[in-house]
Amino acid sequence: MPGTNLTREEAATRADLVRVDSYDIVLDLTRGPRTFATTTTVRFDAREGAATFLDLVADSVQEVVLNGRSLDAAGVYADSRIALDGLAEHNEVVVRATGLYTNTGEGLHRFVDPVDDEVYLYSQFEVADARRVFAVFEQPDLKATFTWTATVPSHWQVVSVSLTPEPSETFDADGVAARTWTFDATPRLSPYVNALVAGPYDVVRDEARSRKGAVPLAIYARKSLMAHVDADNIFSLTKLGFEFFEKEFDSEYPFAKYDQIFTPEYNAGAMENAGCVTITEVYVFRSKVPDSLVERRGLTILHELAHMWFGDLVTMRWWDDLWLNESFAEWASTVAQAEATDVWADAWTTFQSHEKTWAYQQDQQPSTHPVYADIRDLDDVLVNFDGITYAKGGSILKQLVAYVGRDAFTAGLRTYFRKYAWGNTRFADLLAEFEAGSGRDLSAWSEQWLKTTGVNTLTTELTDQDGTITSAAVLQSAHPDHPTLRPHRIAVGRYEVQDGVLRRVGRHEVDVDGERTELTELVGLPRPDLLLVNDEDLSYAKLHFDDRSLATALEHTAHFEDSLPRSLVIGALWEMVRDGDLAASRLVDVLLECAAVEHQSTVLRTILQTTKQIPSQLITSATTYSTPERRPALVRKVADGLRELAESAEPGSDRQFQLVSAYSRVAHGEQDVARLRGVYDGSQPYPGLELDQDLRWTLLGALAAAGAVGEADVESELQRDATATGRERAYYARAALATPEAKAEAWRLAVEEDGLPNSVVEALAGGFNRATDAPALLGGYVAKWHEMLLPVWTSRSAAIRERIITFFYPMGLAGPELEATTSAWLEAHPDAPPALRRLVVERLDGVRTAVRAQQADAREADARRG
Repeated sequence: MPGTNLTREEAATRADLVRVDSYDIVLDLTRGPRTFATTTTVRFDAREGAATFLDLVADSVQEVVLNGRSLDAAGVYADSRIALDGLAEHNEVVVRATGLYTNTGEGLHRFVDPVDDEVYLYSQFEVADARRVFAVFEQPDLKATFTWTATVPSHWQVVSVSLTPEPSETFDADGVAARTWTFDATPRLSPYVNALVAGPYDVVRDEARSRKGAVPLAIYARKSLMAHVDADNIFSLTKLGFEFFEKEFDSEYPFAKYDQIFTPEYNAGAMENAGCVTITEVYVFRSKVPDSLVERRGLTILHELAHMWFGDLVTMRWWDDLWLNESFAEWASTVAQAEATDVWADAWTTFQSHEKTWAYQQDQQPSTHPVYADIRDLDDVLVNFDGITYAKGGSILKQLVAYVGRDAFTAGLRTYFRKYAWGNTRFADLLAEFEAGSGRDLSAWSEQWLKTTGVNTLTTELTDQDGTITSAAVLQSAHPDHPTLRPHRIAVGRYEVQDGVLRRVGRHEVDVDGERTELTELVGLPRPDLLLVNDEDLSYAKLHFDDRSLATALEHTAHFEDSLPRSLVIGALWEMVRDGDLAASRLVDVLLECAAVEHQSTVLRTILQTTKQIPSQLITSATTYSTPERRPALVRKVADGLRELAESAEPGSDRQFQLVSAYSRVAHGEQDVARLRGVYDGSQPYPGLELDQDLRWTLLGALAAAGAVGEADVESELQRDATATGRERAYYARAALATPEAKAEAWRLAVEEDGLPNSVVEALAGGFNRATDAPALLGGYVAKWHEMLLPVWTSRSAAIRERIITFFYPMGLAGPELEATTSAWLEAHPDAPPALRRLVVERLDGVRTAVRAQQADAREADARRG
């Protein structure tokens, strides 16, 4: 059951009626693989005589008792709500129900480890899934204390927000030995940051020095995975985070302990449960991974730790301030990574390369929304965990720091935490503290940056006489649908090609406002080979070049001394391709040259690898943004280029690993198959590159997509790696097999049937869309995808339906026909749920971007011929 939507108006009405005091939650987790017993006692004050409702998604409700009066459970429980009327001033309601475990990463997720058949549970309550575990007023501004009691098998541990108690011995309903764990009450928290984790987790312990004294630290993981947990690195970074944030916020860590639990089949990167953070097992590295992923894990650890103050201690009143939670954590974690660690001092380059690419992509879609979004209901929240909420918001906070000054920004934060600890706020409350600390009126800034949509474009305009600049300006423009021009504090860098190196020879910091800003300080200087606006990435804007700068960028981007300006120029050229202003084939040449020299791991990964947020710039340019006429030769060029770069890369290096992985994504001919098979079977290894288990799966997936292996090969590899990860990789490899039968089976398992875990659905989708001959293998699924939209939306949970709709879309067929079909569906379904229409609109926009890029590539091909 997806659960009844909750509107902002309903939440406001309920908050006006109710003040919640406490929850006592008693769970029996010994009743088998499908259900658990849940009893909730809620104490709350209300307006006398009023009526309201509790939220609960349950298999069944056995009993509802309000102020000692038994209610007809069948009569008051409907559509995931329990109706309560005739309320007193002080109320107590007891709800006894049967809950359902999930395998979708929502509510109480149940996982069976295929290695040892042990069962592991973890909760995930954001946005509105606490109601899957207990009866609750499910909204962030109704804070309360929570007391958890859980009865579990005797060899399990239980972890929650409060300090872990000693369990008491008991027996389950069948007389088997069990244990009951009763936790002390939590501080006043929002329901969505509560947590309960249970199972035979292994644990490693340490402690952090805090202003309050020693704070217990713990890392939990499945027994079969704990050997791969890098506890020393994780604890070290956590301690640095404690020290940095307590000093920065002038506020002690607010909870009694800090646990980090690595959990299977997780829907996101992590969740900021108070003192009980859950983190995806993707960050437990059993095989070699790119350095960028190690850095990403560090950012995630610091991101969640920052939330302990911003989000948990002080919480948004309603979900329209979700952006502030996530944007703040993005900014704070990047600052901490850059300033408190020695290894990741270039964290802002990482932010520019990945996060801002994500933000620019999201902000140019028809579904763009203000950073401060209009969140009408829960469905709106679920689709707003996006590049605007996280990355654009983080960029804007970075600008705000520059605008008011770091000292004033920090002073405002410190006052904010002191004033609103354990309460709920709106952004206006924080903005008032920044205004008080800086003496600036921020209302206009807030309106321009937070309540408008779209990204501005900054373009350089230069004239010269005999090589000396006679005039220079920055021109600012905006999309007609999002016409706001904003103030930008930017750096302008002058770059010259010297001895084959693109070096900065001058820097100028200027304030850009309005359509045209003169750069008078450049007049009289030699005209540079490249003038880079927004050098150092101080602002949030797309970049366009004057003609000479563009020519230099196309010829010399690989020759920058530093990764940040190279990444900025790559990003600008990428946006030009997506806008139809540059041929994809030209960008492919630039990116292959950059891949030959780039050592910053995230910049290289953005070029080479597709993530959940952004596509590979190189591979997408070749396979999707090129005109079909040139595509086979261009893909061949990319495959050959990556193969050659992989052969020459330093043995055992991060570059070698990333290049081999990227090569496997585009390998398709006999030569490619022979090379990858030689790595896979060990007959032709890359020097220094260990053939570990995850690399074996990567190679097998490539061979499957190339039609070089079959089902038996996948099954053989699964026998070798009979783990949870192995199971997911096997689903991917089977779905990637280059046969119509493999695609049909992947579709059937994920779309037509229900019951597979979230991570398996995602793996099936990834393999399904891995098709060298997309028209032959995926052409029949265009109609099927559109036909399944409404049934999937109404029948599947939020996490599953979004994965199916997003990842099964046949983007490999991007072209006018797919564009027309998706557009026709939207025209025929104007009354479809807004959140569903948004997902479809975003798919359509991706196709239109591809068509626009293909047309630009075709024009360039025609120009070369003509």
